[in-house]
Amino acid sequence: MPATLRHFAINVDDVPRAKRFYEEVFGWSFTPWGPPGFFQTGATGEGHMGALQGRRDIGGLKMPGMEISFGVDDIHATVAAIQANGGKVIMQPFHIETVGHLIFFQDTEGNVAGAMQYESVQWPQ
Repeated sequence: MPATLRHFAINVDDVPRAKRFYEEVFGWSFTPWGPPGFFQTGATGEGHMGALQGRRDIGGLKMPGMEISFGVDDIHATVAAIQANGGKVIMQPFHIETVGHLIFFQDTEGNVAGAMQYESVQWPQ
């Protein structure tokens, strides 16, 4: 099955300021989830989940302003395909309780993205 765009994150330097911005500009509502300073929104369209979070480094690379993750059926097959096609896995599979297994990778052009094998395809409303 082809990978589908399922999740995006907006990485920011000032979470409260950015949260206010997206609430006022797009009318999104955010729910705290996970670590402090991490918020989710399901108001971005059916089948998509968005996050607002503090900017961080993964694999020694500063994450860009917008970050995407693809939903995949098999995270280990995805890792193998990335490596076989010239990409680099910069974060090995990491389990997020009740969510799934996540990796981050760098493509052949230096772009960073995530891939997640979800435990469930249902999104909270």
